[in-house]
Amino acid sequence: MSLKYRDVFDDYDDLRKNAYIHDKKTGKPNTLYLRPIKRDLLLYQEWRLENHVQSEWLFPSMERPDRHVSEKQFYKIMAKTGDLLNINYLGTHTMRKTGAYRVYIQSNYNIALVMRLLNHSSQQMTLAYLGLDQESREQMLDQVDFG
Repeated sequence: MSLKYRDVFDDYDDLRKNAYIHDKKTGKPNTLYLRPIKRDLLLYQEWRLENHVQSEWLFPSMERPDRHVSEKQFYKIMAKTGDLLNINYLGTHTMRKTGAYRVYIQSNYNIALVMRLLNHSSQQMTLAYLGLDQESREQMLDQVDFG
């Protein structure tokens, strides 16, 4: 939420390849690869232009454009979106967790990749974060053909 517009778009308003952040919780640096969400970011950039959004923040507060949207406001936006979609579990971490799980499945269970994306320090932490307990691991292994 505290990304600045220039963290994502260069001086010519072209999308950067990566954005660099420091994890708020751990303080560890992290690199965000932007190409997978290029289309969404370009649509958002177009919306900002059409609506004359002038702020250094990528996601400015609509009430105070000199500040970025707060965690509390983001939670309210996600909860309202969940209500509109009849989803009662949509929260601030839902997209991060869902995205990580999708990468895990679509990368053929590459836990090391997901661990690095989430900036976790251990595979066990990542497996716990994804909710992959022994039973779900066994269900996945039941689908593997060991020849």
